[in-house]
Amino acid sequence: MHVTNEMLAADLRASGAKLRHVQLDTSWKFKFLQKLITAKCKDTQPSDPNIEVSTVGIPRRDGQILRLRVYRRVNSDAPATGLLWLHGGGYAFGLPEIENGTIERFIQTADSVVVAPDYRLSDEAPYPAALHDAYDALLWMQAHTRELRIRPNQLFVGGESAGGGLACGVAAYARDLGEVKIAFQIPLYPMLDDRMQTASAQDNDAPVWNTKSNVAAWKQYLGADYQTDAVAPYAAPGRLTDYSRLPPAFTFVGDIEPFYDETRLYFQHLERAGVAAECRVFPGAYHGFDVLAPTSGSAVTATTVLMQAYKQATERYFSEQLPQS
Repeated sequence: MHVTNEMLAADLRASGAKLRHVQLDTSWKFKFLQKLITAKCKDTQPSDPNIEVSTVGIPRRDGQILRLRVYRRVNSDAPATGLLWLHGGGYAFGLPEIENGTIERFIQTADSVVVAPDYRLSDEAPYPAALHDAYDALLWMQAHTRELRIRPNQLFVGGESAGGGLACGVAAYARDLGEVKIAFQIPLYPMLDDRMQTASAQDNDAPVWNTKSNVAAWKQYLGADYQTDAVAPYAAPGRLTDYSRLPPAFTFVGDIEPFYDETRLYFQHLERAGVAAECRVFPGAYHGFDVLAPTSGSAVTATTVLMQAYKQATERYFSEQLPQS
């Protein structure tokens, strides 16, 4: 899918042209970007003084400590929605702190406690490390709903890009293990399928994230299993064959980015399985446009509809937890 500048939405054309010069398509570029992100973002705080952040360490399966960032309203005692929010970065880079702005908006929209894990990246530990870290953070939320002042019947999961794909993987993993029930999922423009068989994923040269970026990231995350039958659907949820009993879902995606087709397919499968699912499409929007061009009309509209969907979900979706054995 060759993407010309003329195919970009008018309000995204100038930023898209500049972002074309950034090519994230090798492991060393991922590592370099991670160094920059860590230096600039780690331990940064939300801009809203009414939101506080604490850092919690929980055991990882490799014996190390998983860092969690826990965001909440200051001095709020009301029962809140619990949201596990997973950062993007192709599984190869990123930190919870890069999601500060998005997390702020969730909490400003509806009283929420947001847990953002600093899950292991693929250069340190490939799949299933990120899945295990994210799922273990979810179990920690479930076990600490009283202390966190989270409604035990309202655990949500979501994320952007790879974080969105990871959210879908966690949702399927939780369904199949039967230890915790997720009430709603928010996989924004998710990274779902290493096979890249759809038209939008093939030969895509859009700004920010393209086919070359996708290949490099999937290879690093999956190793020798990349594009083989050994890849689990929890790693690449586009490979799921059973979409029943998954949580209701909301997303948005641009129609020129590599994940356009696989996002729509995932949501179509949810609907066919009887799951409430809404996918909003933004014409001419490149990957991550809401974060990289936040003042554009497309981004403002996308953020507005996302927060409307989130508010409605906090009022509508609940899922009683299973009895603990």
